[in-house]
Amino acid sequence: MTLIVVDAAMVGHFSAVELGYQSIGLAPMMLIIVTSIGLMSGTLVTTANYYGSKNFKKCGLVWRQSLVYAFFLGIIGILISSFGEEILIASGQNKELSSGGGRIIQILGWSTPALLIYIASSFFLEGIKRPNATMLIMLLGNLTNIFLNWILVFGNFGFPTLGATGSAYSTGAVRIVMAVSIVYYIWTLRDHIKFNIRGSNYLFLNGGWKKWSRMRRIGFGGGASNAIESGAFSSMTIFAGLLGIIELGAFTLSFNMLALTFMFALGFGSATAVCVGNASGRSDILAIKIAGWTGLGLTILTLAFLGSLLALFNNQIASSFTQDADLIVKTSSMIAFIGVVLVIDGGQSVMAHALRGCGETWVPAALHCISYILVMIPLGYYLSIISGRGILGLFESILIGSILSLFLGSLRFTFLTKKGVNLKHN
Repeated sequence: MTLIVVDAAMVGHFSAVELGYQSIGLAPMMLIIVTSIGLMSGTLVTTANYYGSKNFKKCGLVWRQSLVYAFFLGIIGILISSFGEEILIASGQNKELSSGGGRIIQILGWSTPALLIYIASSFFLEGIKRPNATMLIMLLGNLTNIFLNWILVFGNFGFPTLGATGSAYSTGAVRIVMAVSIVYYIWTLRDHIKFNIRGSNYLFLNGGWKKWSRMRRIGFGGGASNAIESGAFSSMTIFAGLLGIIELGAFTLSFNMLALTFMFALGFGSATAVCVGNASGRSDILAIKIAGWTGLGLTILTLAFLGSLLALFNNQIASSFTQDADLIVKTSSMIAFIGVVLVIDGGQSVMAHALRGCGETWVPAALHCISYILVMIPLGYYLSIISGRGILGLFESILIGSILSLFLGSLRFTFLTKKGVNLKHN
């Protein structure tokens, strides 16, 4: 998300129009990426289960299988992104916006396999409780992205001025470097023998397709859940595009700040899934309860603090993204409002991770379907376009959908842990 926020800030300073191209292009791309991340969530949970039960040899096997899965999903992403302009036209966007956004989609699409390989590897490292290397590689990737954006967006060092297109090229190059770096790190771990990192049973061998059915089953639920949630949020971006280029830019910049601070919730969610998964592997119901509710409590406290900062410094944050006066005014008021949305949205995400850590496959997806597809999307269209509340109506619908998701997820987790029923820790 820092990559995306930095891209938005640098492109926003370059041109509000180019920011619109980048924003509308990211909407379908994020749906592809986030859905794929959900499909690979079985890597995190399965690795955590094996690690918790001290079955270390199978951890490396899970990682190698996940690399194949990530590459396969990445190829599908390339194929879908090749129709970027057509997708945007079908969503109702005008020809100019669809053409500029479609170009961004196509460029980013080619780096999808590298991004997913990086994410699969980071899930593996989180599952064995070694997330620090992932953090370091991502930090270096962000610094590299800033430098490449400076060259390609603004045309420094004799390079052509490419705007949003240059930012997409920069992001793609960084994704490839990060993927190579994290795979090399895992391959050269000192205790690679302990985790069976370099085992000879590659790809679909050692039991074939059925051998990793549990990892896929968890991922199918995670993929469906992420697709529902990401698709619903992408719909909000599409609605913002119908409101106008300035409204689209303001919504995107505000939503990027929501998504960036939401990464803290995603981090707590991953940690919660790992701890719940470890406890589930030991059949320790008390530890499952402690992990789930502690994850939610830490998330609420952390995001409440971050939300307060967003509300206090909304104008300064908006000004850091763009020099356009109209865009700053619209963005600053939305950044103040998302301080409230952030806490609830982060909380519902952590509860969904806790359910997946318990082995829940489809329930989180069903809860997201109710909250975001059945409630948030129609409510967002009604509030923003029919009622004329603009982008504020979009964020109001996100808040209402997230409240419902948090409530339903908490109820389900309480039911699962009350007597330890239906916990799938095999």
